[in-house]
Amino acid sequence: MPDEIDVICDQWARERPGLDLTAMSIFGRFGRVALLAGKAVDEVFAKHGLRSGEFDVLAALRRSGKPYVLTPSVLSATLMLSRAGMTNRLDRLESAALVERRLDPDDRRSFLVALTEHGVQVVEAAVDEHIANEARMLSALSAKDKAALDRILRVLLQSVS
Repeated sequence: MPDEIDVICDQWARERPGLDLTAMSIFGRFGRVALLAGKAVDEVFAKHGLRSGEFDVLAALRRSGKPYVLTPSVLSATLMLSRAGMTNRLDRLESAALVERRLDPDDRRSFLVALTEHGVQVVEAAVDEHIANEARMLSALSAKDKAALDRILRVLLQSVS
Protein backbone atom coordinates (compact mmCIF):
# COMPACT_ATOMS: atom_id res chain seq x y z
CA MET A 1 0.00 0.00 0.00
CA PRO A 2 1.53 3.39 -0.98
CA ASP A 3 2.38 5.85 1.77
CA GLU A 4 3.36 9.53 1.89
CA ILE A 5 6.99 8.66 1.16
CA ASP A 6 5.90 6.89 -2.04
CA VAL A 7 4.05 10.05 -3.07
CA ILE A 8 7.16 12.18 -2.56
CA CYS A 9 9.40 9.72 -4.40
CA ASP A 10 6.89 9.40 -7.25
CA GLN A 11 6.90 13.18 -7.62
CA TRP A 12 10.70 13.26 -7.77
CA ALA A 13 10.75 10.35 -10.21
CA ARG A 14 8.35 12.23 -12.46
CA GLU A 15 10.38 15.46 -12.26
CA ARG A 16 13.86 13.90 -12.24
CA PRO A 17 13.63 10.42 -13.80
CA GLY A 18 17.34 9.69 -13.46
CA LEU A 19 17.53 10.05 -9.66
CA ASP A 20 18.11 6.96 -7.53
CA LEU A 21 15.55 7.52 -4.78
CA THR A 22 16.33 4.42 -2.74
CA ALA A 23 18.12 6.32 0.04
CA MET A 24 15.47 9.05 0.11
CA SER A 25 12.77 6.41 0.50
CA ILE A 26 14.58 4.60 3.31
CA PHE A 27 15.54 7.71 5.26
CA GLY A 28 12.09 9.22 4.74
CA ARG A 29 10.45 6.20 6.32
CA PHE A 30 13.13 5.99 8.98
CA GLY A 31 12.44 9.63 9.89
CA ARG A 32 8.68 9.09 10.03
CA VAL A 33 9.09 6.01 12.22
CA ALA A 34 11.43 7.92 14.55
CA LEU A 35 9.00 10.84 14.79
CA LEU A 36 5.94 8.70 15.49
CA ALA A 37 7.77 6.37 17.86
CA GLY A 38 9.28 9.35 19.68
CA LYS A 39 5.80 10.74 20.35
CA ALA A 40 4.62 7.38 21.69
CA VAL A 41 7.69 7.14 23.93
CA ASP A 42 7.21 10.69 25.23
CA GLU A 43 3.58 9.88 26.11
CA VAL A 44 4.72 6.99 28.31
CA PHE A 45 7.27 9.16 30.11
CA ALA A 46 4.70 11.94 30.61
CA LYS A 47 2.44 9.45 32.44
CA HIS A 48 5.25 9.16 34.98
CA GLY A 49 5.80 12.92 35.21
CA LEU A 50 8.99 12.77 33.15
CA ARG A 51 10.43 14.19 29.99
CA SER A 52 12.59 11.96 27.80
CA GLY A 53 15.84 13.54 28.99
CA GLU A 54 14.86 13.18 32.62
CA PHE A 55 14.07 9.50 32.08
CA ASP A 56 17.52 9.12 30.52
CA VAL A 57 19.18 10.47 33.69
CA LEU A 58 17.10 8.26 35.98
CA ALA A 59 17.72 5.22 33.77
CA ALA A 60 21.48 5.84 33.71
CA LEU A 61 21.54 6.01 37.49
CA ARG A 62 19.40 2.87 37.82
CA ARG A 63 21.52 0.93 35.31
CA SER A 64 24.67 1.83 37.25
CA GLY A 65 23.58 -0.57 40.01
CA LYS A 66 23.30 -0.04 43.73
CA PRO A 67 23.72 2.44 45.29
CA TYR A 68 22.53 4.24 42.09
CA VAL A 69 25.06 7.06 42.41
CA LEU A 70 27.13 8.77 39.69
CA THR A 71 28.99 12.02 39.26
CA PRO A 72 27.48 14.69 37.02
CA SER A 73 30.44 14.38 34.65
CA VAL A 74 29.87 10.63 34.24
CA LEU A 75 26.17 11.28 33.63
CA SER A 76 27.02 13.98 31.07
CA ALA A 77 29.42 11.66 29.24
CA THR A 78 26.99 8.73 29.36
CA LEU A 79 24.15 10.82 27.93
CA MET A 80 26.38 12.87 25.57
CA LEU A 81 25.07 16.06 27.15
CA SER A 82 26.76 19.34 28.08
CA ARG A 83 27.33 20.07 31.75
CA ALA A 84 24.86 22.97 31.53
CA GLY A 85 22.20 20.69 30.04
CA MET A 86 22.86 18.14 32.76
CA THR A 87 22.55 20.79 35.46
CA ASN A 88 19.11 21.79 34.17
CA ARG A 89 17.92 18.17 34.17
CA LEU A 90 19.30 17.55 37.64
CA ASP A 91 17.61 20.71 38.95
CA ARG A 92 14.22 19.49 37.69
CA LEU A 93 14.75 15.95 38.99
CA GLU A 94 15.91 17.22 42.38
CA SER A 95 12.85 19.52 42.61
CA ALA A 96 10.67 16.46 41.98
CA ALA A 97 12.53 14.54 44.74
CA LEU A 98 13.69 11.91 42.23
CA VAL A 99 17.41 12.52 42.76
CA GLU A 100 19.53 14.17 45.41
CA ARG A 101 22.91 15.84 45.21
CA ARG A 102 25.46 14.92 47.86
CA LEU A 103 28.96 16.15 48.49
CA ASP A 104 31.53 13.69 47.18
CA PRO A 105 33.38 12.38 50.24
CA ASP A 106 36.45 11.73 48.06
CA ASP A 107 36.49 15.24 46.54
CA ARG A 108 34.83 17.99 48.58
CA ARG A 109 34.86 20.27 45.48
CA SER A 110 32.49 17.92 43.69
CA PHE A 111 29.19 16.24 44.32
CA LEU A 112 27.40 13.00 43.52
CA VAL A 113 23.93 12.42 42.12
CA ALA A 114 21.88 9.66 43.74
CA LEU A 115 18.45 8.22 42.99
CA THR A 116 16.04 8.72 45.86
CA GLU A 117 13.70 5.91 46.91
CA HIS A 118 10.93 7.74 45.06
CA GLY A 119 13.23 8.03 42.00
CA VAL A 120 13.81 4.28 42.02
CA GLN A 121 10.06 3.63 42.12
CA VAL A 122 9.36 6.08 39.28
CA VAL A 123 12.12 4.80 36.98
CA GLU A 124 11.17 1.17 37.64
CA ALA A 125 7.55 1.83 36.66
CA ALA A 126 8.54 3.98 33.68
CA VAL A 127 11.03 1.46 32.28
CA ASP A 128 8.50 -1.37 32.54
CA GLU A 129 5.91 0.61 30.60
CA HIS A 130 8.56 1.93 28.17
CA ILE A 131 9.73 -1.58 27.25
CA ALA A 132 6.14 -2.77 26.81
CA ASN A 133 5.41 0.26 24.61
CA GLU A 134 8.46 -0.40 22.41
CA ALA A 135 7.48 -4.07 22.10
CA ARG A 136 3.97 -3.01 21.07
CA MET A 137 5.39 -0.72 18.38
CA LEU A 138 7.45 -3.60 16.97
CA SER A 139 4.65 -6.17 17.22
CA ALA A 140 3.90 -6.00 13.47
CA LEU A 141 7.32 -7.58 12.83
CA SER A 142 8.16 -11.25 13.17
CA ALA A 143 11.02 -12.31 15.42
CA LYS A 144 13.11 -12.90 12.28
CA ASP A 145 12.29 -9.41 10.96
CA LYS A 146 13.17 -7.82 14.32
CA ALA A 147 16.54 -9.60 14.33
CA ALA A 148 17.22 -8.52 10.73
CA LEU A 149 16.21 -4.92 11.46
CA ASP A 150 18.44 -4.84 14.54
CA ARG A 151 21.38 -6.19 12.52
CA ILE A 152 20.82 -3.73 9.67
CA LEU A 153 20.46 -0.74 12.00
CA ARG A 154 23.65 -1.77 13.84
CA VAL A 155 25.58 -1.78 10.53
CA LEU A 156 24.03 1.52 9.45
CA LEU A 157 24.78 3.17 12.79
CA GLN A 158 28.42 2.09 12.60
CA SER A 159 28.71 3.41 9.05
CA VAL A 160 27.36 6.88 9.88
CA SER A 161 29.14 7.28 13.23
